[in-house]
Amino acid sequence: MKRMPPLMDTDSKSSGSSPSYPRNVLTHISQISLGNTGVQEVAVLIFGRDVLASLTLTGKSGPSGTAKEQLHPEKLSALIGIQGDDNLQSMLVGTVMRKIKSRTWKKQRYFKLQDDCMTIWYKSKKAGNAHSTFSVSDVEAVREGHQSEVLLSIADEFPADRCFTLVFRGRRGNLDLVAESADEAQSWIRGMRKLIENLENMGERERLDQWIGDWFKKADKNNDGRMNFKEVQDLLKMMNVDMNEHHAHRLFTMADKSQSSTLEDEEFVLFYKMLTQREDMLRVFQEYSADGQKLSQSVLEDFLKEEQLDGNDVRQHAKQLIERYEPSDAAKLLNAMTFDGFLMYLGSDEGSIFNPQCRGVYQDMSQPLCHYFISSSHNTYLMEDQLRGQSSIEGYIRALNRGCRCVEVDCWDGTGGEPIVYHGHTFTSKILFKDVVNAVGNYAFKVSDYPVILSIENHCSVEQQKVMAQHLNHILGDKLLKGTLDGKAPIGLPSPEDLRGKILIKAKKIGGLEESFNGIVDDAVTGEVSDEDEAAEMDEDNLHRESLRRRIKRSKQSLSKELSDCVVYCKSVHFNSFKHSRIHSKFYEVASFTESKARKHLKEAAAEFVHHNSRQLTRVYPSGFRTDSSNFSPQEMWNVGCQIVALNFQTAGEGMDLNDGLFMQNGRCGYVLKPGFMRGKEKMFDPESPQKWDGYQPLILTIQVISGQQLPKVNIKEDSIVDPLVRVEIHGVPMDQAKQETRYIENNGFNPVWYDTLRFTIHAPELAMVRFVVEDYDKTSKNDFVGQYTLPLRCMQQGYRHIHLLSKDGTSIPPSSLFVHVRVTEVE
Repeated sequence: MKRMPPLMDTDSKSSGSSPSYPRNVLTHISQISLGNTGVQEVAVLIFGRDVLASLTLTGKSGPSGTAKEQLHPEKLSALIGIQGDDNLQSMLVGTVMRKIKSRTWKKQRYFKLQDDCMTIWYKSKKAGNAHSTFSVSDVEAVREGHQSEVLLSIADEFPADRCFTLVFRGRRGNLDLVAESADEAQSWIRGMRKLIENLENMGERERLDQWIGDWFKKADKNNDGRMNFKEVQDLLKMMNVDMNEHHAHRLFTMADKSQSSTLEDEEFVLFYKMLTQREDMLRVFQEYSADGQKLSQSVLEDFLKEEQLDGNDVRQHAKQLIERYEPSDAAKLLNAMTFDGFLMYLGSDEGSIFNPQCRGVYQDMSQPLCHYFISSSHNTYLMEDQLRGQSSIEGYIRALNRGCRCVEVDCWDGTGGEPIVYHGHTFTSKILFKDVVNAVGNYAFKVSDYPVILSIENHCSVEQQKVMAQHLNHILGDKLLKGTLDGKAPIGLPSPEDLRGKILIKAKKIGGLEESFNGIVDDAVTGEVSDEDEAAEMDEDNLHRESLRRRIKRSKQSLSKELSDCVVYCKSVHFNSFKHSRIHSKFYEVASFTESKARKHLKEAAAEFVHHNSRQLTRVYPSGFRTDSSNFSPQEMWNVGCQIVALNFQTAGEGMDLNDGLFMQNGRCGYVLKPGFMRGKEKMFDPESPQKWDGYQPLILTIQVISGQQLPKVNIKEDSIVDPLVRVEIHGVPMDQAKQETRYIENNGFNPVWYDTLRFTIHAPELAMVRFVVEDYDKTSKNDFVGQYTLPLRCMQQGYRHIHLLSKDGTSIPPSSLFVHVRVTEVE
């Protein structure tokens, strides 16, 4: 592309000053005709001294000249599709913005939406040809204004209306940007939100088209819009397929209808379909289809009843499935479903292993708080480990946006009279308490209306405790629960429903809740309470750490009345024994245990622990030895009914998989109702002996692992192909803990087939979680993780189902999936 002459900056004076380059400039706009679809623009964009982009929307000549390039039809349709949207058109042309990493790192970058409307491309002025891209599907949300720590730090330099943050899925860092004007910022904010919304609303067919397009782009190395056989061979390796050259060439030749020795458009789609032919699903389809071509509505009803164990109005459901997933209008007229429709149905949410009826809030939310498992975070402010990690309000935003309902705030005296939050006596960075409260106030109820508990670990002087109380009252306003709900002395904990939209403080309190109702009013400004911080709860074998010795020596702590008054239903107390609690404890008192203390109690008196948790809240948190912020398994704590099982949300792995799996149900609202046998105050369930429970009814879970589809590569070496195996794990009461594996399939991560059957006996199904893990088998070292999916047994659909795999971070990795058959039967 030839260089364009520089334009005068609109701000520069015309009196002989040398021209300077504008930051963002459309330098040449001419009208051209676009067939019958109206008028479009040709735009050339200059950045620095380089012509970066020429956007031409047609290959035909128009009234003002001839177009410079042919545009691929797929790109054209994507562009025409956004013709009415000024924001997306502006993004297609591109914008110069500042990428901000800190107060001192602020670099200009040119950002542009690619023609596929799925990819953001950006480069630096100085980087030569080097550039970076990311997919719109990786972006979870767009935040306006100073809504990140980085942007807050430069708030005095750049106004909020020019700033925005792109938040990525999983644990990837945010992208903080400053546009050159408020209008440009709004263009990108609205445009990105529209693209994210479009992706979320995409149908199964459109998703499939998108995946095909993505593979085509990856394989078409020379960007000529077609693929030769060498590119196809490279593509097969990228797709985890180990196919001999002869078979690959046979498929290539069959797809090459034009006999041009290359694959274009429809030919590539045909090749992809031959490659992804689902023999496993065809087998199921043909078992039921009379002619091998279609399923009549009545046959589909039989399939839903016999295989899927559909308990709904089967006739109506079959009709809806045909209407929703059948692509052929001719088949729809016959009230029938073709194999393509069958594929679409079983690949959809309705065909997934997770029961859609568990997706929304479906549980009774009017029981006392202590009757729910509550999604809870430990050291919420940390983004990494507990010794040198970064403290950040981002930790709170991310946890709350994942449905977390209990976050931890570790408060210490700061300079200038402002309390700070960090992991005491370590090198972790510090953040202001008031910034944390602001973040909680802004994000507490974005994804769930149900109450948030602020678990305050208070190490502050009385003076700074008063400042904490002021911030809580001033910033949170009416969201902060300041007294009992009806102004009367309560006799039990309120429900999540009663507390919707409220933030509760869990901390130490002077005296009890009843004292403010029985005429005893303490006018004292401060009071003394026992020092029950986490350090005091650490195991004795942890005492060799000098910092902990120093902290544990204090047995009393002064508490400001203002902060004490913020505590209503969650008073932090020291735990003596279950017997002591039974006689003396109040329903609003909350005891905290390290994982090892909790483990000791559950081994010695599991049934008593369950009974204790039917009356009041218990919090369990990771051991101080876990300086790497690793997690314990929350399952053993849920087995005894502990509600606030606090995990390091920043650390991926089995612990967080189980947490995400449990709280995926019930609208992801952060509250899950405990089984009935854990809520009754009379009878005591013992997780060590579930068979002694009156309602004991064990189940047999049979899972046939049939096949896998398009598993991600785990090894970056080009010629490396996955040897997948599937492990199914049961997490539950001790008798139910089990795992079984399939065989491994050599060199096939694309469409491995197992037909391996795994069977489990489950004694406490109400507590059981099922975790599917795919690994790359390695006989010489530890297997590599490929993907996983975890869900409660009670939320599993039976029959033929797809399991849409998640990454280590818990984000989706489409189109990777497993195809299984599930059966749950009672033990006879």
